[in-house]
Amino acid sequence: MSGLGSEDPATAAIRDALPPLLQRLGARSLLDAPCGDAGWIGRLELDCDYTGVDIVPSLVAANNRRVADGELAGRFVVADITRDALPRADLILCRDCLVHLSFQNIVRAVARFRDSGAQYLLVTTFPEWQDNRDCEDGDWRALDMTKAPFNWPAPRALIDERCEEGGGGWRDKSLGLWRLDELPDSARMAADV
Repeated sequence: MSGLGSEDPATAAIRDALPPLLQRLGARSLLDAPCGDAGWIGRLELDCDYTGVDIVPSLVAANNRRVADGELAGRFVVADITRDALPRADLILCRDCLVHLSFQNIVRAVARFRDSGAQYLLVTTFPEWQDNRDCEDGDWRALDMTKAPFNWPAPRALIDERCEEGGGGWRDKSLGLWRLDELPDSARMAADV
């Protein structure tokens, strides 16, 4: 099941911005990692090959049944983004995931993203957030990917999600676009965490 940020109002800005962004980048394939139940993205008209990965086998099986029934397009596979080889795609969408992972597993996930051969990464970031803190896997906190310990460059594009959750406390929630080859290498990031 996808979380609270997957309802129609919470995804409206992304649904509007994602198709033209993919077109502008010339992206012919999209990897949704993790995809959850593909609820909001499954309704988009994407002019590219779509693959969703998730760590939960029952979600992947349900999504594949929906593909077989004609409710969804694309393909779905079971994968752990911190450990498994990931399918090749031009752009990886990683929404609402890294905020639940420890710094160490974020470094692992970014290494898997880079190893996939993808050119771009679109990931949740909070550009007004001051201090990134570590957490146990499964917990949640906001992260600004341009701040320590990640120290990513400024994103090439930012999709403001117009988030209304948390009583306005997460109003800066965005999807930031980075080229994977411009991010610090995994060894340097690991040394910083």
